[in-house]
Amino acid sequence: MAAVKTVFFCGIGGSGMSALAQVLRHHGHAVRGSDRCRDHGQTTELFDRLCAQGIGLFPQDGSGVDDSVDELIVSAAVEEHVPDVRAALRRAIPVRKRAEVLAELFNRAEGVAVGGTSGKTTVAGMIGHILQQAGRNPTAILGGSLLNDSQTPTGNAICGDPGLQVIEADESDGTIVLYEPSISVLTNISLDHKPLEELREMFREFVQKARRGAVINMDCELSAKLDVEGIGFGVENCRAQVRAEDVRPMADSVAFEVGGTGFRLKVPGRHNVSNAVAAVAACLALDVSVRQSAAALATFAGIRRRLQVLGTAGGVTVIDDFAHNPDKIAATLSTLKEQPGRLLVMFQPTGFAPTRFLRDGLIAAFAEGLESRDVLAMPEIFYAGGTAVRDISSRDLIEAISGQGVTAAFYNGRAEIARRFTEEARPGDRVVIMGARDDTLTDFANGILNSIAS
Repeated sequence: MAAVKTVFFCGIGGSGMSALAQVLRHHGHAVRGSDRCRDHGQTTELFDRLCAQGIGLFPQDGSGVDDSVDELIVSAAVEEHVPDVRAALRRAIPVRKRAEVLAELFNRAEGVAVGGTSGKTTVAGMIGHILQQAGRNPTAILGGSLLNDSQTPTGNAICGDPGLQVIEADESDGTIVLYEPSISVLTNISLDHKPLEELREMFREFVQKARRGAVINMDCELSAKLDVEGIGFGVENCRAQVRAEDVRPMADSVAFEVGGTGFRLKVPGRHNVSNAVAAVAACLALDVSVRQSAAALATFAGIRRRLQVLGTAGGVTVIDDFAHNPDKIAATLSTLKEQPGRLLVMFQPTGFAPTRFLRDGLIAAFAEGLESRDVLAMPEIFYAGGTAVRDISSRDLIEAISGQGVTAAFYNGRAEIARRFTEEARPGDRVVIMGARDDTLTDFANGILNSIAS
């Protein structure tokens, strides 16, 4: 996409879509977009911030896709019946997937691609932050928003030098094969989206394609068994070349050492120690020293909705978290259990097919991660649109989890959960709102915080 174009993003409110849109606008392209959430009056702050950057927004009715548009960019989830897509097809305007456009930009650059089942956004954000603090002026395109002030108002992109890029490589739709990175980072391999054998082969190809080398999690047995040469990172595995030692968890942070250099993260949890050493290893491959990485990560504030503390009222802390697959849920609960206090957890499963695929793992994550004094509540599965076979319910998960000694209940609506948590929360408790793809979860969590405070 070297020539200046007018591009239209259908579904521009998505994290990955809005990040790419901002980078293209920064590169001088004319950028437009639509989103059904904007049509429904949701996430207005995001759309205001996109408009402030000169991005034109239209209703998702096809009216913004006129003859001046050179390309329509869609996510993997957008279907042909969407009015914007129909309008583009009528006018013979090329329709391209977001991943195709991103790969075209990325493959021309010195690029770091972060792949894996969990931790992609945090690791990519850490790498972008380290490079920025080291004066390398990177471009970073993320699937979540940095809580540090970034170079774009929405926080999910750093608009810097197009010749040095950091991206997330998504395996869920198979588009990970499009990227040709200088450095591949593999955070881990576990069940999510696809069968494990299929994931193994996909990630093997991903790390083998790295032109300058791969960075691989030696603590993850499946990752280590790929037997690909590169830099190994880890916390537990003594064979890792970049290894965290003397890990010291704290209430709102974690400290550790890498090769004699001390680190102190503002984001807690052993999983974030693993994320940090992955970022350190990738930056070492780009000639950024361990000491530079330690100084930069001391100021890394985290990623929106990754164990994000929204506030405390009446001694009750409210936390917003993106966890939606078994490994992420287990990591969140393990981190929270490092400190005292009861947990009041609401988990909103995402999608009927993913919930069916991950059913046993989801049940085990909550049954093993929660104690009898904790409380788990679930509303019905979040439906994001499209064709879906509704042959599973959150109620099925709750019945299985409660049968293993966890206090768990299904609710028809989230308002009932908010009332229960508001009434039941006591000083020292933590209210945790978990789920993905639904931007209203943060508003819901803030509503509980405000109710407790009033």
